[in-house]
Amino acid sequence: MRRTLIMMMAFVATIANAQKADKAKNLLDEVYKKMTSYENIYIDFKYNLDNMAENIKQETRGNVTIAKDKYVLNYLGATKIYDGNKTYTIVPENQEVTIEKNAGNDATITPSKMLTFYKKGYTYKWDIQQKVKGRKIQYIELKPQKANSEVKQILLGIDTQTKSIYNLIEIGKNGTRTTITVNTFKTNQPISANLFKFDREKYKKEGYVISEL
Repeated sequence: MRRTLIMMMAFVATIANAQKADKAKNLLDEVYKKMTSYENIYIDFKYNLDNMAENIKQETRGNVTIAKDKYVLNYLGATKIYDGNKTYTIVPENQEVTIEKNAGNDATITPSKMLTFYKKGYTYKWDIQQKVKGRKIQYIELKPQKANSEVKQILLGIDTQTKSIYNLIEIGKNGTRTTITVNTFKTNQPISANLFKFDREKYKKEGYVISEL
């Protein structure tokens, strides 16, 4: 009888966890559906990196404009443009431009993948809810399915009212904690048709060294 009761409790717990996983994925799908309905998105964000063991603490800000799979990212004094085919990293301090062809197997969570990375290679879990400046932020825990991943877990904070991303917390197996917090979120802004185009001649005239990988 005792063994039967334990098995029943384990069965109920398994169903409850499965339901929570479905609940988590449904919320992520809601966010994805809403975010992809916009023509473009502008995000001003704060970036924090902490590693207590290595005594590393960094804080900086950046911004990104995303339109479908294209983006322009301004961060750490550099500009990164992705035109849907190639990535152009422009570093004014060194007067350098690096051009990389689109790597289809790239596992890095780039701005254009922020809304889709969860769809493959992760398990989901409904986590805690917090109140931040009057907003209800629901956290979803994502864990990589690959055992050799350098990432231990990702916590995605979602505003339950607007269905927009508030922050993303990535915790590495080496103890590094990276947090991206959204300060400003704007949609369907008027943007130039040339925003995602790289002007090679302009940078050549300015004396930049342009290299292709």
